[in-house]
Amino acid sequence: MKALFQLASLSILLLSCGREPDGAQTANPALEGTWQLYRATLVEKGDTTVTDYTGKTSFIKVINGSHFAFLQHGRDKDTSVAFAAGGGRYELRDSLYTEHLEYCNDRNWEGHDFAFTIRIKNDTLVQRGVEKIESAGIDRLNTEEYVRVKQ
Repeated sequence: MKALFQLASLSILLLSCGREPDGAQTANPALEGTWQLYRATLVEKGDTTVTDYTGKTSFIKVINGSHFAFLQHGRDKDTSVAFAAGGGRYELRDSLYTEHLEYCNDRNWEGHDFAFTIRIKNDTLVQRGVEKIESAGIDRLNTEEYVRVKQ
């Protein structure tokens, strides 16, 4: 009888593991994969800056069932484009995609959450949201447009 109780308890424990709280979902086959940034639009203090990532700068985002990572560098070895990298966990609820940035070469960004609305159509991902870090004076609207990298 004791063994049956222990087996039932273990089964319940295993079934409860891996569930996301409050209905959060992370795994989403449409979102998962490698994405190449091709255009970013920042609106900060009334100024708009559009950056074309198809020229000297390369930026990718890799998303799996629970984590994301991004990498940026110059396409030419002698370029002045700075290397940047970061990543962490994310949550997805419907079209609300929230990144929990755990690692970043710019340490001011670590430990912050950034909520974006995402839209995926065919092989295009658009994410739009406010990036705000009061201690660093950052408060801007960021719209990023990605295309899925073919395998």
